Amino acid sequence: MTFKELNLLEPILNALTSEGYTNPTPIQEKAIPILLAGRDIMGCAQTGTGKTAAFAIPILQRLTQIPRTSGNRSIRSLIVTPTRELAIQIEDSFKSYGANLPLKHAVVFGGVNQASQVNRLKNGVDILIATPGRLLDLVQQGFINLKSLEIFVLDEADRMLDMGFIHDVKKIIKIIPEKRQTLFFSATMPKEITSLANSILTNPSHVEVSPVSSTAETIQQELYYVDTDQKKELLLHLLAEQKISNALVFSRTKHGADKIVKILSREKINAAAIHGNKSQNARQNALNSFKERTLRVLVATDIAARGIDIDDLEYVFNYDLPNIPETYVHRIGRTGRAGASGKAISFCDTEERAYLKDIQKLIGLTVPVVNEHPFPATGKVKVKSPDTRPPRTKQSYYGRR
Repeated sequence: MTFKELNLLEPILNALTSEGYTNPTPIQEKAIPILLAGRDIMGCAQTGTGKTAAFAIPILQRLTQIPRTSGNRSIRSLIVTPTRELAIQIEDSFKSYGANLPLKHAVVFGGVNQASQVNRLKNGVDILIATPGRLLDLVQQGFINLKSLEIFVLDEADRMLDMGFIHDVKKIIKIIPEKRQTLFFSATMPKEITSLANSILTNPSHVEVSPVSSTAETIQQELYYVDTDQKKELLLHLLAEQKISNALVFSRTKHGADKIVKILSREKINAAAIHGNKSQNARQNALNSFKERTLRVLVATDIAARGIDIDDLEYVFNYDLPNIPETYVHRIGRTGRAGASGKAISFCDTEERAYLKDIQKLIGLTVPVVNEHPFPATGKVKVKSPDTRPPRTKQSYYGRR
């Protein structure tokens, strides 16, 4: 199936095409028709399955097709998600898929000064992405009015429970209109989450998909243990030693991606970064140059790399290991396509050992280690316990007040 077969509006189809999307993932194929019909949905899906597009695309289409009930530009769709990182990623997705639509969106989260967020709200928004604590704060201060809400999305519900936000979520549900379309997503369904879903959904359709957990046999995987400050030297060494003509390099952050490009550029290696802070034109130009082989190295964050489809890509580098194991599978799946061979090279520093453990558990194999290289990790490795790791499991509570 293609996105065109899902009866999407032309502006949305054009945006998806410019992002490199052609075929929907299983959850997108199942969920989009249900949501376009205005039905509630209970989705059991993990990060990495294409879940965000599965709800963002139909929201954009419905808000475009259904006229506003009030004269003012009021919040018509609310997406509540547990962390700052997820909120930013979701807004990036709405920005990409809705690039050709007149709808406005904004994101609010705690841990930063609220002034710039409030200014965006004052200009009016159709779609609001929020973490629970900051959302309730701004409602209490009178900056957010949810009386015109038509579509409510509760994302990563089980993480809400783990992070202690479930009471905030229940407060939010009390202040939004009873007549609405509700989209409920959770990777797991513990008893309390099932109870919450049953209390807020009306005759929902159930959609469940399994995350991608296996890597193609045509991909040769290699792992290099290296200290953080030596990653740049190792990357330069491998690009030169293995005579790599083109490579896709993944960074966990936008700042990190820009830093890698500077390092490569100083060594006269033609490189460019694509991430959420880059304009759509800049991202598309970089991608086109990479496909045409005039750009040797493309450095990307996960959100920007979604939908990238590059023929005959031989090398993928995980400069930073992802903190979500399914992301590793998606990253390295950019190479070794259609039976072609490819190589995935991952760097792992001390702080990333826990991520590596999760990745190997998911894919069901131990990634072969390359010990003979000029920049081996030094010192005794200290593996952090799971509850001290950043974003994936750490209770950093960005949405708290």
